[in-house]
Amino acid sequence: MWVLVGVQFFITMLFLFFGWALLYKKAYWLISGFATRPEEEQEELIRNGSPQKTGKLMFATATGMLILLPLYFLPFKYAIEVQFGFMLLFLMGGMVYLSKYEVVHKRKKSYLISSVLFIAIIGFVGTIYMIGLQSYDLIVKDDKFEITGPYGEEWDLNKIQSIHLLDEMPEVTWKNNGFGLATMSKGYFTVTDYGVSLLFIRKDSPPYLYIKVAGDRIFINGENSTETKEWYQSLRR
Repeated sequence: MWVLVGVQFFITMLFLFFGWALLYKKAYWLISGFATRPEEEQEELIRNGSPQKTGKLMFATATGMLILLPLYFLPFKYAIEVQFGFMLLFLMGGMVYLSKYEVVHKRKKSYLISSVLFIAIIGFVGTIYMIGLQSYDLIVKDDKFEITGPYGEEWDLNKIQSIHLLDEMPEVTWKNNGFGLATMSKGYFTVTDYGVSLLFIRKDSPPYLYIKVAGDRIFINGENSTETKEWYQSLRR
């Protein structure tokens, strides 16, 4: 948790710095493409208040993130999603709004581009999130077992080296390649005392099934304890 809090705090400080630099130091070159524009366009943007309002957008985003930061210390599962969602929606929506302060002959094009980017990015992030939430199952066949869904595959039963049912999930310290959501972890994560492992974990839903097979370390649990125990018994048989 402290790593996530540290990352969010660092991003918040960056937004505060950019807002301060734009509003009080007039460092408008920090805005992408501003320094390469013709001088008359730069002057028109300043008269319209575009770079100044960009600085205010940075400040407002940082303020919202600071207000939401205490969620990490409350028994609230969706702190990451809420803060990231706020940052994304507020920034992208703000960029669409700032199009009205663009130079006149580029205003319509800027609005179109920022709107398309807003829809595309929100759609992409939403799709990734839904893929991460996709359910999975463990299916035992004659000589193989399969885990379905993203990151799932098949393994030979005769290559299983050990199976354990754990009452507690070992500490997960790092996400290598996967989905780390509020309620689910899926993909490759670094686990204390186990190294890089393949996780299919619904959080706070013990017990957890640990399978060591053909060089892979797998942690998985079902929607409830009964399902997890049934998978354990099926693999042992």
